[in-house]
Amino acid sequence: MKLCLTLVLAAILVATPISAQQSVRSAPQPQAYAPALPALKDEAYPGVVTLDVDATDLDHRIFKVRQSIPVAKSGPLTLVYAQWIPGNHAPRGPIYNYAGLEITANGKTIAWQRDPSDVYAFHIDVPQGTRAIDVESMFLTPIEAAQGPVMVTPEMLRLNWYVAALYPAGYFARRINFDVSVRLPPGWDYATALETASSSNGVVRFKTDSWETVIDSPLFAGKHLRKFDLDPGGRSRVTLNVMGDEAGQVDPGSEIIEVHRNLVKQADKLYGARHFNHYDFLLSISDRLAGSGTEHQRSSDNGTNSGYFTAWNTGFVSKDLLAHEYTHSWNGKYRRPADLWTPAFNTPMRNSLLWVYEGQTQYWGNVLAARAGFVTKQQALDLIASNAATYDTRTGREWRPMVDTTNDPIIAARRSLPWHNWQRSEDYYSEGQLVWMDADTLIREKSGGKRSLDDFANAFFGVNDGDWGQLTYTRKDLVATLNKIQPFDWEGFFNARVDAVAPIAPLGGLERGGYRLVYGDTPNAVWRDGEARTRAANLLYSIGLATDATGKITLVQWEGPAWKAGLTTALTISAVNGQSYTSDRLRVAVAGTKGGTPVDLLVKAGDTMKTIRLDYTGGHRYPRLERISGKPAYLDDILSPR
Repeated sequence: MKLCLTLVLAAILVATPISAQQSVRSAPQPQAYAPALPALKDEAYPGVVTLDVDATDLDHRIFKVRQSIPVAKSGPLTLVYAQWIPGNHAPRGPIYNYAGLEITANGKTIAWQRDPSDVYAFHIDVPQGTRAIDVESMFLTPIEAAQGPVMVTPEMLRLNWYVAALYPAGYFARRINFDVSVRLPPGWDYATALETASSSNGVVRFKTDSWETVIDSPLFAGKHLRKFDLDPGGRSRVTLNVMGDEAGQVDPGSEIIEVHRNLVKQADKLYGARHFNHYDFLLSISDRLAGSGTEHQRSSDNGTNSGYFTAWNTGFVSKDLLAHEYTHSWNGKYRRPADLWTPAFNTPMRNSLLWVYEGQTQYWGNVLAARAGFVTKQQALDLIASNAATYDTRTGREWRPMVDTTNDPIIAARRSLPWHNWQRSEDYYSEGQLVWMDADTLIREKSGGKRSLDDFANAFFGVNDGDWGQLTYTRKDLVATLNKIQPFDWEGFFNARVDAVAPIAPLGGLERGGYRLVYGDTPNAVWRDGEARTRAANLLYSIGLATDATGKITLVQWEGPAWKAGLTTALTISAVNGQSYTSDRLRVAVAGTKGGTPVDLLVKAGDTMKTIRLDYTGGHRYPRLERISGKPAYLDDILSPR
């Protein structure tokens, strides 16, 4: 009987059309879930949150954290770890290193649950009769660069308060008050924009301030930390706080300090207002602590490799870094794009105006560096030439508009990219610099040299002297102010250069400013010194590749000679024309192509070796700027001190 039934079923299945069998498919519906976070309220959070960080474990590089968070009632409470950090332009709060979380109330443990749809949110149930909950946790700072930016070394540390804290959800960050403190290793000094309330037995306590201001005020501390007054007798204190691996790294001569003082003077002349009650440049000079460049309204977090002071005249190490981050106090922190400003640090930011926030800051950073004397006029021109050449040969311009790169902090998360020239990540910085140079020289040309982008900076960023809140703006506001300075079709100007796919680079500002981009056999001084410092070879505009000191290929120009020969960043050059690799030998070989000598490269990928011949006969092509006879030298004036 069973056999007959089996045969009948088999016959039915054979007779059933395939389409009918396929039409039977389960089709689930999404499961409803409660929002991870409550709606935000612009009202005061009841009580003051305390945050105490013990930063003395230098062996393990661990921050030990204690918090007390007042509560007004029992029942559900959501605590959040900051996700969208200002200046990062992306959801990169380092929650992966936040560990050891224990929450108690009245000495009893409270269970916590991480939200399954928002891993930055923690839900608890506050017991009856509880006035405050206590939180203990750790932040495990990276021990080596492969784990993330190194924040602690035996000589110094960088503490961003957001790495250590949870805060109550549902309130604007400016309405949650914090009392913060830090325990430092014995003998260490510190610097921060926060105002000190007390310092005793290695513990520094700061005055109560909003969580918005605390997050915006990182702390530097170290064995070798020096402080320099950059505005003696000024109306608001401006201090350069420098820490280094060794005492000799933080010992600048008086002439170098004068250059930094000039930066403050030139910024005052440009903007005409200050949006801080005091300002602290925080600068680390280290080969061990991670480099940095992060803006804050009353401070900036700056980190360079060794040599910032000791190789001042030859290194060109990060010469525009402080000018860039200082400019952000006006552009990005006080005046902030309306769609990028958020009321709390777990609300997504939108980056559509980063070509203003970062692009115009990149422009003013380079201009102020020249006006203050960080670089000479010729060095500034050489740097502009290098930037112009980058975008003159940026093949990704053929498919991707510059405005779309404002999404790259989220899309690419600042990863190393396989084909940077084609993918064109975060071009809103330096291509934005060229767009604003174009705007500056256009204003000068149309006004007969009577007005410039300086006037825009003063009118747009220099309003409301003494206000250190935030004043947001839209693209409409930007265009309206430009039209007050110089009537023009500014919306069309930005549509063509920012919004549209534009295969031709925005180099109009160079020629209108009295210069043109050319390529020659000899590198300019900045290019030459950069290669000497790194022992690298940058040959992107000739054979289409760059290498580090070991011969590792670091960049390949899309559709350039190296690309067409099949070279990638997975390869290392072992030999050049039969001789073991050095950057000098590679440069000599490229020079020889002009006389017809080919370049043969022995390259290594893993255990495999092969010889590659490059199809190239053009010799060296190094960018520089050439003066155009008869044109007004607007660019010279832009770079001259006020």
